[in-house]
Amino acid sequence: MGISFFWSRTFLMNRNMLWLLFIVNLLGTIYGYIWYDDQLIDTYYNYPSWLLVFVPDSPTASLFFTLSLLYMLFPPAKLSAFGNGARLVIEALAVVCSIKYGIWAVAMIVGGAWQGDVLVWQDYMLIVSHLGMALEAMLYLRFMKTGIAALTAALGWLLLNDTLDYSYGIYPYLPQQLKDHVPTVKLFTYSLSIASFATACLLLKWRKKA
Repeated sequence: MGISFFWSRTFLMNRNMLWLLFIVNLLGTIYGYIWYDDQLIDTYYNYPSWLLVFVPDSPTASLFFTLSLLYMLFPPAKLSAFGNGARLVIEALAVVCSIKYGIWAVAMIVGGAWQGDVLVWQDYMLIVSHLGMALEAMLYLRFMKTGIAALTAALGWLLLNDTLDYSYGIYPYLPQQLKDHVPTVKLFTYSLSIASFATACLLLKWRKKA
C-alpha cells in the first residue's frame, strides 16, 4: 500500500472516515464558538447585532465543512433548484473558508511567536487543528458538487467578512505582539481570501481533468 492510498477515494470516502471527520469537525465547531464567546458578547453589547454572524470565522468554516460531510454521508436522491444551489454554496464556503481561516490562524500564531509571544499547548493544538481544516478542504473538494459560480459567491462572502472585520474592528483577537501590525494583518487577510479562492479554482480544474 503506497502513500497515495491515503488521498484515494477508497480511503477518503470510506464511511468510517467520513463519520470520524464529521464528529471531529462538529466538536471543533462547538469548541470554536465557545472560544469566541467573549468576543461575541462584546460585539453584542457594543456593535450592531447584525455583525454577530461575521465574528466567529474558523468555527463557521468548520460548520460549513461539517454540513458538506453530511451530503457525502447521506447523498440526497433529488434536490430542488433551491436545495441544489444551497448545497453548492455551502460546499464552496466549506472549501474557501477552511483554506483561508485554517492558514490565517496558523499565520497569526506563528507571527505572534516570531514577535516574542510565548506559545502554550493550546497554541500548538490550534496549529494542528487549523492546518487540518485547510488540508481536509483541499482533499475533499473533488468529491463535492460545487463549481466556479458558487466559489465566486464564497469569495464575495470572504471579502465582505474582511471588510466588516477591519471597518468595525471585529476581526479575531490577535496576539498582543501583533496589535501594532493590524494594517499588515489586514493586507494579509484580504490577500489570503483571494489566494484561497484561486487555490479552490485550481483544485476544481484538476478535479475536472481527473
